[in-house]
Amino acid sequence: YNKMSLYNILAYNKIWMLSFCQVLQKLGKADETRDTVFEEGVANFHKQMAEGTKLQKDLRAYLAAVKTMHDASKRLQDCLADMYEPEWFGKEEVDTIAEETDILWSDYHDKLVDNSMIAMDTYLAQFPDVKARIAKRDRKMTDYDSARHHFGSLQKGKKQDQAKIAKPMSLVEKAAPGWAQGILSAHQIAQTNLTRNQAEEELGRAQKVFEEINVDLQDELPQLWNSRVGFYVNTFQSMAGYQQRFHKDMGKLNQDLNDVMTKLDEQRLAKPAPPGPAPVRPPPSPSPSLTPAPDTQQDIILFDGEALVPDANTTAPSQATTPSQPQVHGGRKLQHTSIFQYSANNGSWLLRSVYLKSGSNIAVCDVQKQIQVKAMHDYAATDGDELEMKAGDVVLVLAWENPDEQDDGWLMGVKESHWLENKDLLAKGVFPENFTQKL
Repeated sequence: YNKMSLYNILAYNKIWMLSFCQVLQKLGKADETRDTVFEEGVANFHKQMAEGTKLQKDLRAYLAAVKTMHDASKRLQDCLADMYEPEWFGKEEVDTIAEETDILWSDYHDKLVDNSMIAMDTYLAQFPDVKARIAKRDRKMTDYDSARHHFGSLQKGKKQDQAKIAKPMSLVEKAAPGWAQGILSAHQIAQTNLTRNQAEEELGRAQKVFEEINVDLQDELPQLWNSRVGFYVNTFQSMAGYQQRFHKDMGKLNQDLNDVMTKLDEQRLAKPAPPGPAPVRPPPSPSPSLTPAPDTQQDIILFDGEALVPDANTTAPSQATTPSQPQVHGGRKLQHTSIFQYSANNGSWLLRSVYLKSGSNIAVCDVQKQIQVKAMHDYAATDGDELEMKAGDVVLVLAWENPDEQDDGWLMGVKESHWLENKDLLAKGVFPENFTQKL
């Protein structure tokens, strides 16, 4: 119990002395160990630690943004790959670009984490230990100043203590016999010397601990301050290298994707879009009498009963023609015949519609430049008067015998292959115009 009480008393005295010494230092009544160079080093340390902490925070935010951009890019590329139809140009290239883009983002993010972020964490990991040692140095410096002040106080009061010991003042000392007074004086001298020796030993210990940690920090703080330049160089140089390679590779992938899109657009322009549904045909109306098409050129020629003579620049047709039922024209019956002829001058088909006047050698001949169309899509006939087509078929367009019967979006014609083979119009039929392209 006595040992514990003594320990508590000593601890309390030490705390009281430290607090008293700090108060005196604040009041300017006690000197304080000051080191201007070290204080400047500590200020630089706190500045360096604050800058490093901010850089770590911003770098983490940048990495989070890279991860967000990676996720957004992956979703966008996956969306494109899903929408891209297999028959479109460059389907395999688009899938490959999407995969390589994802790999490129992942590699870029991993390199930033493995190098820049880990290096940043390692760099900042040394600051808490140094900060704790700086705080410990401050405490040890206060201990040293307190011990130094205490020892100085004992040294200053040494003569006063000796004078008090030489002159006994207490009643006990005065009442004591002469031989006892010497013993008491010797005891007081010994006690004073013991206190002074203890204070000197405590001062030595405090000074030793303080100087050890102070010397270490005096060497370490400038080195740590100077190391920031090399760390900043390595961090931003490596990040710049990663970004340069990333954007270079990403630019190549973007160029590849742009090339694929350009070729797909060229393919779209070269190939018409799939047609919509065929126009709805209204119910047929009664057929009026046959009259020549309004945009044809009508010639009246004499007919001597022999075969029609073609133009000098046209290829004569075969004898096969397509007569129609006799029509009435000016009180006379007309026999209608349609004849296709190929004109070498303008490289196109000509359609000659000939009307032979019954009992006369006069023929009315309508000549018009024939329109040709090419089927771009298959069309399956759904009615007996419709023309069935396959993609690539060339169709010679015919004028409607009665324009009032023509439905919007529908044409009449005969396949060129049928005409060349059979030289008749028996296989003519109607077909949707939006399934064809004009030649």
